[in-house]
Amino acid sequence: MSLSQSFQQKLLQKLSPQQIQLMKLLQVPTANLEERIQSELEENPALEMAEGEKEIEFGEEVDNEFDAEIPEDDPAPLDEYEPSDDTDFIVDDDGEIADYKLKDDNYPEMDDNAVIPIKIETSFHELLTDQLGMLELDERAYTIAEQVLGSLDDDGYLRRALSSIADDLAFRQGIEVSEKDIEKIVLRIQDFDPAGIGARDLQECLLLQLKRKKSEGKSVQLAITILTKYFEEFTKKHYEKIQRQLDLSDIEIKEVVGQIIKLNPKPGGNFTNIDKAQTYIIPDFYVLNNGGQLELTLNSRNAPDLRVSEGYRDMLKDYEKGSKKDPRQKEAVLFIKQKIDAAKWFIDMIEQRQATLTNTMKAILVHQKAFFLSGDETALKPMILKDIALQTGLDISTVSRVANSKFVQTEYGTFRLKFFFSESLSTDTGEEVSTREVKKILSELIESEEKHIPLSDEILTDMLQQKGYNIARRTVAKYREQLHIPVARLRKEL
Repeated sequence: MSLSQSFQQKLLQKLSPQQIQLMKLLQVPTANLEERIQSELEENPALEMAEGEKEIEFGEEVDNEFDAEIPEDDPAPLDEYEPSDDTDFIVDDDGEIADYKLKDDNYPEMDDNAVIPIKIETSFHELLTDQLGMLELDERAYTIAEQVLGSLDDDGYLRRALSSIADDLAFRQGIEVSEKDIEKIVLRIQDFDPAGIGARDLQECLLLQLKRKKSEGKSVQLAITILTKYFEEFTKKHYEKIQRQLDLSDIEIKEVVGQIIKLNPKPGGNFTNIDKAQTYIIPDFYVLNNGGQLELTLNSRNAPDLRVSEGYRDMLKDYEKGSKKDPRQKEAVLFIKQKIDAAKWFIDMIEQRQATLTNTMKAILVHQKAFFLSGDETALKPMILKDIALQTGLDISTVSRVANSKFVQTEYGTFRLKFFFSESLSTDTGEEVSTREVKKILSELIESEEKHIPLSDEILTDMLQQKGYNIARRTVAKYREQLHIPVARLRKEL
């Protein structure tokens, strides 16, 4: 029996709680940052919003050497908790705050009777439930109808099998029901608005909408016939075949196609619930072109100035002057110091967040200056996360978090930061250009094509190569798919 001993050395990288907190704050959209700060203000009474200038430097560390036992003859130093000599506001002789301190010239005074508009939306399910209440149904049928409505997806389709709905009713509601009974309820729900609700597939969805338009003429009847008998041919845009089968003229087929393409393939799509932060884009940065000089401004309206509560610092001072033998006194001092420490920590995180955002955006401005001056998408240079990480000294993952969740407002529109990142592609002269530039040119070529003779990927490849871009056909196909542009056959119009 032999014994062996070995040594292993592992390099592990662990993030501190402060770094984890910073990463989380970097991902918070500007629209939700105010809510995050408000939550911290409610949880930590030692943190408060500054009414004037900051009184203290938050880079200073709280005395963390406090232990459960406080030396009786060596009280903790109080220097860092002393109030600043500077005051937050000027007080008049009569003890009132100066009037000019209460006004902000940048914002008009609010009228007490002013009405603030609030965006109110009716959800998709609420709309359908309201219509369900208008039907004369017994309790059993109403329960079945509710189950069917709950089975609709966000697009308004009923993609669950009727047998599965029947099983749900049996196990959850204790109701034995046949698929035939459920089908009857589904047919009644399909009469709800918007038209197409409750369809099992796209074909049924379009037909439901057309059947409500029968009175609009022959083209609608022809559209119903085409979607019923030639749905596959229509989806593949084999219009010539359909035209021969039904003996239609060019004008008739154009009218029929026009009727179908006006239909809504996702009747429930307009009612999908969307998060407020996604609905309303609040830019994190503003870039202004001032005579060829780019001026960067960080949007800080949702990041108010914070400070450690002066009252808490005074409480700490008073407690430390008291008896050091009282256990409750010691607990109070420890509690106050912990809250002050947490407040300073959070303030430091907010300041680091703002500094990280600013440094990242400054690096992007330097790299993409030509675009910010002209607004021309083809002026974008190749830029990857590593380029900005090297320039700022930040980690690539940090740059990625900033780029994915932050927006910049320019005179040419509002862009997500990740818009400015792209890979490179070589030209015939050896110059490196942004793939976004190539995508822009590709999009322009497709937009200017003859719609009845769309350009194939092979032809598009030849045209790009003639412009000096060394690109393969499969790369053109990849870029076209990324631009959500269908193949030539599906782009064909009559």
